[in-house]
Amino acid sequence: MILVTGSAGFIGAHAAKRLLELGHSIIGIDNMNDYYSVQLKKDRLTLLTHEHYSFEQIDLANRDEVQHIFKTYQPTTVIHLAAQAGVRYSLENPHAYITSNIVGFMNILEACRHHQVEHLIYASSSSVYGMNTKMPFSVHDNVDHPVSLYAATKKANELMAHTYSHLYGLPTTGLRFFTVYGPWGRPDMALFRFTKAILDGKPIKLYNNGDMKRDFTYIDDIVEGMIRLIDLPPAPTPQWDAHSADPGTSSAPYHIYNIGSNKPIKLMDFVTALENKLGIKAKKDFLPFQDGDVQITYADVQDLMKKVGYQPNTPLQHGIGKFVDWYKEYYGFT
Repeated sequence: MILVTGSAGFIGAHAAKRLLELGHSIIGIDNMNDYYSVQLKKDRLTLLTHEHYSFEQIDLANRDEVQHIFKTYQPTTVIHLAAQAGVRYSLENPHAYITSNIVGFMNILEACRHHQVEHLIYASSSSVYGMNTKMPFSVHDNVDHPVSLYAATKKANELMAHTYSHLYGLPTTGLRFFTVYGPWGRPDMALFRFTKAILDGKPIKLYNNGDMKRDFTYIDDIVEGMIRLIDLPPAPTPQWDAHSADPGTSSAPYHIYNIGSNKPIKLMDFVTALENKLGIKAKKDFLPFQDGDVQITYADVQDLMKKVGYQPNTPLQHGIGKFVDWYKEYYGFT
């Protein structure tokens, strides 16, 4: 039995769907909060209608509810994707990030510890790289200068996971996601916002005057890399040296991986690809750099490639095309 937290979310729904296709039994949980459209979350859940899928609406911040789920379903693997997402929203509502990303993750760790979970895979984020300027971003570099509370909570999750791996031998794998996009995506993400604005005849907002690069990664590539890790819980790194500690590995059963496309795309090229698919020229509103943002993300994915043969191979035009086709069908554009 695999527990997928945040199974009504973008990545969670895709991951649960793929796991069901592979023959796994899934228990999905989600608090169905209204950070964005609850109806979109409900509609994602229709993708998971299956005899081997069960869903429970609970809040991870409720310790008793989390323990009840683990006691009832006895999952052997946990894929923890639930979180309060969004860099910019963390400037407006910081307390939501502590409740969901810190308290909620604490409850997951405790439940995994007490119910002999064999492998915890959890979502971290490329945001942890913060003020790092060395490219590409590597899990073997320190990430001690976050620039948003969201990033700080994800860094905290990595530290919390390491503690449980060290103290209790819980195998934990952290995945630093890089700008995931695709059908059923989040309305607060760039591709969704841009598509909506262009089809509505409104300007798209381009921060830092559009001078940004992102390691855009298609959802299917993300899910494939994640699923390949399920049966490969980390082991302690041989000859790990505390005097020259490698942040991506440990003397405990703990590992961190970047999961991205390994190919940063200029934001303006991303917009052009979207314009070409829609056949509409976007109106553009060029704005200053935003607090909490970073100018470029670029994933070094060598570790994941060596571990599971991870090879993201979805061309940008194809990925954008799949999203736009979904968006038009879902929202009734002809």
